[in-house]
Amino acid sequence: MARRCGTPFLLQLSLLLLLHLGGEWGPSWTLGCASVAVGSPVVPLGSAVTASCTIQRELCRGLEQGKVRISWMLDSKFVAGSQRQGPGGTEVSNLTLPRFNRTQARLWCCVEWNGTKQRVGMAEIKAGYPPAKPLNLSCVLNLGDYGLTCQWEQGTDSHLPTSVVLKCAGSRAPAVTGCTPQGGHSHCTVPRRLLQLYRQMEIWVSATNALGTAESEHLYIDPMDVAKLDPPTLQSIQSIPFQTDCIALAWDVAQGTGHMELQCELRYRAPDDSAWALVTGIIGRAGTAQRCGFLFGTQYHFQMRCRRRSASALAYWSEWSPGRNYTTHEKAPTGKLDAWWGAQPAGAGGRLEVQLRWKAPRQREANGRVLGYRVTLSPRRRGRDPPTICNTTHTQCNFSVPAGTRRVYLSAYNAAGESAPTEVVLLERKGQPLAGLRAVPGGEDSLWVHWEAPLAPVVAYVLEWQRVTAEPGHCSSCWQMERDGAATAALIRGGIEPFQRYNISLYPLYKGTVGVPVHTAAYSQQKAPSHAPKLHLKRISKSEAELCWEPLPVEMQNGFITSYTIFWANSSADVASATVNPSLSSFVIQGLKPSTLYKVHIMASTAAGSTNGTSLTLVTTVLDDTEIQFLFLTLGLVFVLLMVLLICFQKNERMKAQLWPNVPDPANSSLGKWVPAAVPQEPLQVLASREPGPAAISTVTVLEGVPGKQPGKEPPALPAALPALPRPYVRQEGPGEPVQYARLGGAGYRGQRLLPEPAPRFYENLRGRGDGGGTGDWGFPEEPPATFPLLQGLRIGGAEELHECRAD
Repeated sequence: MARRCGTPFLLQLSLLLLLHLGGEWGPSWTLGCASVAVGSPVVPLGSAVTASCTIQRELCRGLEQGKVRISWMLDSKFVAGSQRQGPGGTEVSNLTLPRFNRTQARLWCCVEWNGTKQRVGMAEIKAGYPPAKPLNLSCVLNLGDYGLTCQWEQGTDSHLPTSVVLKCAGSRAPAVTGCTPQGGHSHCTVPRRLLQLYRQMEIWVSATNALGTAESEHLYIDPMDVAKLDPPTLQSIQSIPFQTDCIALAWDVAQGTGHMELQCELRYRAPDDSAWALVTGIIGRAGTAQRCGFLFGTQYHFQMRCRRRSASALAYWSEWSPGRNYTTHEKAPTGKLDAWWGAQPAGAGGRLEVQLRWKAPRQREANGRVLGYRVTLSPRRRGRDPPTICNTTHTQCNFSVPAGTRRVYLSAYNAAGESAPTEVVLLERKGQPLAGLRAVPGGEDSLWVHWEAPLAPVVAYVLEWQRVTAEPGHCSSCWQMERDGAATAALIRGGIEPFQRYNISLYPLYKGTVGVPVHTAAYSQQKAPSHAPKLHLKRISKSEAELCWEPLPVEMQNGFITSYTIFWANSSADVASATVNPSLSSFVIQGLKPSTLYKVHIMASTAAGSTNGTSLTLVTTVLDDTEIQFLFLTLGLVFVLLMVLLICFQKNERMKAQLWPNVPDPANSSLGKWVPAAVPQEPLQVLASREPGPAAISTVTVLEGVPGKQPGKEPPALPAALPALPRPYVRQEGPGEPVQYARLGGAGYRGQRLLPEPAPRFYENLRGRGDGGGTGDWGFPEEPPATFPLLQGLRIGGAEELHECRAD
């Protein structure tokens, strides 16, 4: 039953919501059974807001039975209110917002129905500030249509719709709305029909919104006092005769202002002037004006403006008239020229080479356009022109003069004449130098130079500066003269650029001599170097690496290099660095690990910043150079030794023959096989007085072998005495060399044991044996022993060759 009763109310609410969907809500909206009321729809921002919502049960079908629950929503945010029962069976809910901080919001009254909150009423609330007071009201009258245009400053935004009007009132007329600004602008124009010319009027601005009204300061003016006239016209400008620095200027007023008494101003300036020169107090409707103090031969630009003379301080000046140029007439240059020189002997001929430089005269002294300069050896005399050694349009001249010349004369000339000559004394540079010279930046394009005053009086100072570049050059105009001899500082302005190095020289000029110059270097501004040097690897070992680099060109340094920093890191990210003096161009990194890859880069630093260079990759060696040399030497020796051993093994027999000669064994020789069993012994006579030595054997007797003797068997012992046998022999004759079969020394035979006893042993002395054999003086037996069958088988022939070997 309750669901059926509530259906008409829900349908009615849904229909109303659909009707308002997509449309704009009014400042308030309610259903027929609900009403929402607020204390004020517009409130000051930050103030309290009160509202109430009343529900009449009998008008809301479906709510006749049950309890009504009322809630509030501020835009989409739920807020809590209080609820009570009102008269006539109504339900009333009150809401108080203690601080409303939104410029605009919608306050909804809601009723709970079937578990949902239904909106039944709404009130729109706006908040803001009262209008701000308009400021700086000013008006100007346009003489073209005589409309009065006023403008002002609106002030802060009030966040509320505000209407602004300009009001004006005459001396005998009520206040009226003069104009209304359009599109939110802060200016508007009062038409001519609402103005009273030549009479005082009251003008002000009024701003109004829902929270109040504000007015600007009231302006009391005569519209003609704020009239802005059209600019005058400059008719002609010309010089006044007999007054060479004065001009006369003719001007005329704008059309429509000829009946007014005007107050005008004139301004002018030369192209090199930074400010205008202003001439005031020019009174009149039209006419001429005079002005003196102009420079000769100088072009000036003139402009003029006017306003009503009788106007108040609020009156406006007209715009400046179109400019007009005029060049004053010239006269001969005046003043002295600042000159500087350099001189050196020309070698042969006894001449002196002079480079003379000077500064162009200032405009005040040039008195026009300088056409050229003349250098002579003597001043000009009346009726006589001295010989000219240099005539140029530049500010320098190179010429030669006789060696004894001490003075030259310099003058400038223009179309009106020539200046008085400036005497230039060619002094020697041998005076006392200055002390304490230093230079500091004076700006991006200037340098301050400071020095200590010398003890001797100084007439003037000469400053020279040259830009330091990789290619040598010379700036002829980079110098200036300081005429104040008591000065201890000077500002260099010409030709100074930031980030460039300049060499500065200072010459003191004494009376009769020039001081020895002192020098310094400076930058007007520094920054980080443009590039860093490129590293090169000069030498590397297992623990050290020597790096080198070429110094940066001066143009790339951008300042004084304070230091170089070397960074190196291995693959383990162990980073190390070292700072290097800027005067060095190489560095040795020590303490490196063998066979390790390193990345190295250099950083160049100035007082204003640093710049990193490209990375260099290097790998340390396993061994040092000394160790490598020792290793190669060792390997070479081992190789040579191996080669020697290899050769020895390959040539074994030949090496044995060279190192250990093979001595033939007579017992095992073929001759030993031919000895007969019984060989008579023949005593061998040896001359006692002759020293033992090798004997040349020219005759060899070959005996037949003993019958029945087997090869390789020991021969039997021979008897002590054998009968003499025939001595057959073979005599060798011919060109062949004698064959030395064996050499017999004084000592016993060693190394081989041919036969058993009675042959001597290798450690026995033949001289000490007592076998009864006869011995000679040298220890040899007088007859060949029976144990040497070979010797027994030899019969020496040729007594004529070996007669010394037989005994008498």
